[in-house]
Amino acid sequence: MLLEACGLTYSYPGGVPALADLSLTVTRGKRLAILGPNGAGKTTLLLHLNGTLSPSSGRVLLNGTAMGYSRKELTAWRRQVGLVLQDADDQLFAASVAEDVSFGPLNLGLDDGEARERVSDALAALRIADLADRPTHMLSFGQKKRVAIAGAIAMRPDMLLLDEPTAGLDHHGSVHLLAVLEKLEAMGTTLVFTTHDVDLAYGFAHEVALFNAGRVVAQGAAAKVLADRDVMNQAHLNVPVILQLGLKARALGLLADDDALPRSGQDAVLLLERAVSGRA
Repeated sequence: MLLEACGLTYSYPGGVPALADLSLTVTRGKRLAILGPNGAGKTTLLLHLNGTLSPSSGRVLLNGTAMGYSRKELTAWRRQVGLVLQDADDQLFAASVAEDVSFGPLNLGLDDGEARERVSDALAALRIADLADRPTHMLSFGQKKRVAIAGAIAMRPDMLLLDEPTAGLDHHGSVHLLAVLEKLEAMGTTLVFTTHDVDLAYGFAHEVALFNAGRVVAQGAAAKVLADRDVMNQAHLNVPVILQLGLKARALGLLADDDALPRSGQDAVLLLERAVSGRA
């Protein structure tokens, strides 16, 4: 277990409830999608998982240790758990891209040489090295998002939290971003992301946590949880179309019980081609 939220309760000023005795686990090396409708409290949860907000009750454990909220403890916490917000404008503040990405490494106390190396590696990973000297206010939406992620990965965290990572990106931008995240995962970073997109959660996550009204209503393997219509209804979500197709194919005998279910459109096309050739 890399990170665990235990009984988190939190309300915004005015008594607006956001989290209600919420518990969640993050397993090292498993991509976790926190899935739920808008307003369910997903962003609030992420802000608790990196210490930006502190709960009125409950606690967050990192590597089995309860986290504290002193300045020293928060600094150590955020070295291990990075956060990328949905709106990159909420995170970018430096004059240029390189300055913004270097802020975190320099705050870790790294010397200029190591900080520059981390910035260079992060910009290259996001394919934005050519933007290093560009003012942050002159970036497109997609570019700002990549810069915000570069700033987070320059810290080389054990875990990266991403709030609606593909929101506002076109198809090409989303595909590229997911490929970058896969490379980051291969380097040892555990990924946790929020979304209301059931198809993204099914196609990219290993595990999902269904979220509604400030609490987790189910957590487990993506295909198992997302196929459960009862818990999906509790989260006001529909079963992913490709998963429905795979389950129907299994029910019709086109897939054996131990065959992998399709996870992408390409998988679904291959399944259809196999079914058609089997009838020929």
